[in-house]
Amino acid sequence: MAGTEYTLPRPAFDEKVKLMIVVAPFYRDIADMLLAGARAEIEAAGGIHETVEVPGALEVPTAIAMADRMRRHDGFVALGCVIRGETTHYETVCADSSRGLMLLGLEGTLIGNGILTVENRDQAIARADPARMNKGAGAAAAALHLVALARQWGGRRTEVGFLPGPGDIPPGDDGTTPRARART
Repeated sequence: MAGTEYTLPRPAFDEKVKLMIVVAPFYRDIADMLLAGARAEIEAAGGIHETVEVPGALEVPTAIAMADRMRRHDGFVALGCVIRGETTHYETVCADSSRGLMLLGLEGTLIGNGILTVENRDQAIARADPARMNKGAGAAAAALHLVALARQWGGRRTEVGFLPGPGDIPPGDDGTTPRARART
């Protein structure tokens, strides 16, 4: 990762990692730089990726939540850029997109957050450029490290919610419930 302050070594994987990159290309040139950095980092770790575009930073957490329910990816990279403007909309977008990603992360979704929140375009370019701060690669590296931890600690969660009670699952063809069949 050129130009980053990250010091952790790149994780190694026995099984390929598949990440989804969710990007808000509101500022296309900045988004393209973030994407270039993220893709290069994922590929350097031997991973594969898929990219999905959403209209803005507020839609990134929703898209990740939808994709996470399908369980087709090991983790996610959130990319986008919010530049301060003349109204308070900046604060709303920064806070709510960040909060959405954090809540998903606390629920077990593995996300590297690369949504830039900056004062001006020059700051955005400095952070997005792969030859400079390379925050796209940093977000991908964060996602890869979370996937490595999840694999080290036994994988991702597979069920959410309450287990069904005895009468909640209809009996199978042999008249027994799945729970009874599992005990035999």
